[in-house]
Amino acid sequence: MVSRQRRARLSLAEATQGFAAAGSEPRLEVLQALVRAGPDGLTVGDIQERVGQPASTLAHHLRFLAAGGLIEQERHGRSVINRAAYERIEALAAFLLEECCSDTTERVRAARR
Repeated sequence: MVSRQRRARLSLAEATQGFAAAGSEPRLEVLQALVRAGPDGLTVGDIQERVGQPASTLAHHLRFLAAGGLIEQERHGRSVINRAAYERIEALAAFLLEECCSDTTERVRAARR
């Protein structure tokens, strides 16, 4: 599903846009439903069934998630299939974790000198 190849580092602006897109409970709930659905994705009706949001509200959240690059949408006839953008989500997680404990490591090195 998600390859483990090295990805380009997100800029601060790209990360901010992605985190802002996921920055509400209803959008995060939609995103989690899409992640659980896997690469086949879900139609708007399927998402609505799973999260219980009204259609107009759900459409707003889907637009926001798509603009933030967290989901991909593909039209199939009269339906739109929504999928989690796994690479982007993984890149956001990596953005947060890439400097994990770096200050601690620097303090340890300084103390050893």
